[in-house]
Amino acid sequence: MAQLEQFTHSPPHGVDAVVARMRALGEAWPDHDGVAVFNRVYLAVTQEVDRRIDTGEFPDPHAAATLDIRFAERYLAAVDAVAQERRPPACWRPLFEYRRHPGVRPTQFALAGINAHIGHDLALAVVDACRTLGCEPAELEDEFDRVGDLLVSLEERIREDLMPGPDLLQIADPLTHLLGCWSLERARDGAWAAARSLWALRGLPEVAEEFAQRLDAGVGLVGRMLLTPLPG
Repeated sequence: MAQLEQFTHSPPHGVDAVVARMRALGEAWPDHDGVAVFNRVYLAVTQEVDRRIDTGEFPDPHAAATLDIRFAERYLAAVDAVAQERRPPACWRPLFEYRRHPGVRPTQFALAGINAHIGHDLALAVVDACRTLGCEPAELEDEFDRVGDLLVSLEERIREDLMPGPDLLQIADPLTHLLGCWSLERARDGAWAAARSLWALRGLPEVAEEFAQRLDAGVGLVGRMLLTPLPG
């Protein structure tokens, strides 16, 4: 399935529908499932985006909702692909392959999901939203930045809820090393640069598709690193 053609024609279903779907997935999966770990923290951020849209905190609520929905649809499509025994994008494969591995800690599952979703899906979601709204990426920059700020709070939530206590997380702990190898803010900056590049390449579909595939593969490689099984 072409990376850039997946959601360019289907209409958004609404943030409430996206939230309901993620809630249903969370109820269907056991708490310790690695995908369920990511789903919980992502659901919390999506609910917060929905609340801020409803209270008028975004300059363009329609644009913000469209970007949020297109973003979530990429994750939900990966879930559906696995459920239908199809291959999800390369960026999501490590999380689904390792979701029940006893040597992978909850923090790793959460960060691997964020890596896939921000490193790959966010860039393509910006392109999807621009095509839906008939606008340029620059016109979505405010919404991108505000959603991005909420995504940074996602990392903070993970550290608060999923990290072991300070007595367990010593400098020599392999988890400390893994966490230091990845940055949500750098991933967000990379997503914006990738979105602008994909948009600039829209008149060269073969080149744009190759760019998207290489982005997908690179993010998937980082995901495998983040999911390195660690000693208990």
